[in-house]
Amino acid sequence: MKKNSFIEGTIVATLGIILVKVIGIIYVIPFNAIIGEQGGALYGYGYTIYQLFLSISSAGFPFAISKITSEYNALGYKKAISDTYKISLRIISIISVIIFLALFIFAPQIGKLIIGSQTGGNTYEDIAFVIRMVSFAILVVPFLSVTKGFLQGHKYITPYSISQVIEQVVRVLIILIGSYLCMEIFELPLKYAVGTSVSAAFFGGLIAYFYLNRKIKKANLLPKNITAAPDEKLISQKEITKKIFMYSIPFILISLVNNLYTTIDMILLSRTMSDLLHLNTDTIESVIGVYTTWGIKLNNIILAISTGLVTSLIPNIVTSFTQKNMNDVNDKFNKAIGCVLLIIVPMTIFLSLLVEPIWTLFYGNSYYGPLVYKYFVYTALFGGFYTIIINTLQGINKYKLVITTVLIGLATNAILDIPLMLLFDKLGMNASYGAITAALIGYTLSIITSLRILNKKYQFKFTSTVNRLPKYIFSWLIFIGTIQLMKLVIPTTLDGRLIQIPILAIYGLVSFLIYLYINYKNENIKEVFGITINNKLKKLLKH
Repeated sequence: MKKNSFIEGTIVATLGIILVKVIGIIYVIPFNAIIGEQGGALYGYGYTIYQLFLSISSAGFPFAISKITSEYNALGYKKAISDTYKISLRIISIISVIIFLALFIFAPQIGKLIIGSQTGGNTYEDIAFVIRMVSFAILVVPFLSVTKGFLQGHKYITPYSISQVIEQVVRVLIILIGSYLCMEIFELPLKYAVGTSVSAAFFGGLIAYFYLNRKIKKANLLPKNITAAPDEKLISQKEITKKIFMYSIPFILISLVNNLYTTIDMILLSRTMSDLLHLNTDTIESVIGVYTTWGIKLNNIILAISTGLVTSLIPNIVTSFTQKNMNDVNDKFNKAIGCVLLIIVPMTIFLSLLVEPIWTLFYGNSYYGPLVYKYFVYTALFGGFYTIIINTLQGINKYKLVITTVLIGLATNAILDIPLMLLFDKLGMNASYGAITAALIGYTLSIITSLRILNKKYQFKFTSTVNRLPKYIFSWLIFIGTIQLMKLVIPTTLDGRLIQIPILAIYGLVSFLIYLYINYKNENIKEVFGITINNKLKKLLKH
């Protein structure tokens, strides 16, 4: 096992992320066919709660362990590195057991909180069963996260990325095989199929954890009976523990608040549609399924690009900040924003305008799926935009600013959720549009607040991006116009899954080639990706 250079690490990490996301997108096609819309809602109830509590037990610790390990590695403090890993495992053990017990014991109360007085669909006992099944993953996944951070700190990126793929493959196999056996072979109630599916997080995490431990032993990163070198500064366990919490707590808070977006929306959406609007349970669970499971999976197409951008751009920002080159930090931040405007915006528009064939391809015919998702997809755009801002702020150590702006967005979202749901229902639109609008307003406030403070307090300049904005808008309008004109000729409401593939291929090829050409001509591609990529594209377009 060899260490990865910065470039190698970035490429490997990005490829690993994309592969994991692709697997996560493809498996939902058979999974949806097995458990249906009601099963999707039940899966979303349990998994959303799991992710919220997982953020408490593991978010931040991988970063803390990676950063501390890197620091001590640079200083040659081998014993301190070993102590850091052991202490972090002890901390995680305590936190994981407490959270597991809380989830397992209070699962029925959480189920009642989510669905209130709904009847005729998933019961609170069903939700409690699923939460208890997924709670076992809390006893494994946080340990996996710490181990990943430990290897990152040693610059072993390849095994880190491979472990992500292993975890996802094992998880998907158990989800598909387990849910199929429960539903089709043993003909068990739906909750057992969904319970088996969420338990896949435990088994995927366990296999990946064993793999990484084997790699650690093979590389002899944790030798037995290690003692401090003669020139090594002795660092107490108390000091190491303090440093772990100091580095991890800001990330835990940020991750927790971000996960609260989905959790609060899920609970308020469910309770409002049931208790205030008195909609039937089938309608509620169809909408919730889009919001927490099926729509999220499609949004991962966009979020995969956002994650890849963060992986490749943010380390460069950190390096420039460390060197006190704020002009370069500002330039790279503007390029990150340019990537969002150039790549993620048209992808979002494409998913929204062609929602019918996309939804049919993945999930079959549905009334509420396309209806809700064509607007819900924009939460991925705004969320991806803010993810880049958050990671940039973390890279330049502005943790308080991140926490403040995230809390502003979350509070706004929570306050506006119910009023906007009631308003949209009065206007004759789906109530979920109110919750989506509240989330978009929350993200917008967080983004604007962050950008204003960066501009006023830290002298960030966005002149280059603002000046190019009309060119971006022009290219988006042409992109939208192209798709709408094609809709006059090529239908997008045909039944059948296979027919959607050539339809989407034609729409994608024509619309994105025209979009690419326009952004090449107005030099947006040159501005964001540089002269090398622009010249390669120039040669391609000539052919």
